[in-house]
Amino acid sequence: MKRYFFDLHNGDGPTTDDCGLELETRGEISRHVAKILLDVARDELREQDRVLMSVTVRDAEGKTISVAALAFNNEWV
Repeated sequence: MKRYFFDLHNGDGPTTDDCGLELETRGEISRHVAKILLDVARDELREQDRVLMSVTVRDAEGKTISVAALAFNNEWV
């Protein structure tokens, strides 16, 4: 298993993952990224009309292997 690090970028600024998580497949990495984004969205969407967040996945050598983003925009009319 390889260790991957999941850095969050949202309205609070960047949060760097110093611990990481050992995962085996791209599917596991994608599921973990989705869980992070959905958990953060659940908290932030209660208070804001616009949210843009992303998760950057790094491998143990520090190389970026994936970037996932989630955007929410509510326009009052």
